[in-house]
Amino acid sequence: MRTIVQVIVRDNNVDQALKVLKKKMQREGVFREMKLRRHHEKPSEKRAREKDEAVRRFRKLERKREDRD
Repeated sequence: MRTIVQVIVRDNNVDQALKVLKKKMQREGVFREMKLRRHHEKPSEKRAREKDEAVRRFRKLERKREDRD
């Protein structure tokens, strides 16, 4: 599942490259993963969190569908 994230620095613009890198890492979920791995999470807590996330995603999808209709 590991993919290589590559950012090209153009015209010595490191700030822009850093901004692009952060955006890519955010999209890949790297920051969220790091936050979750800071502390041990019990399996029951993990299941509950994943269920809550699934419900949140489902409700968001339903809202988007209703807005389109």
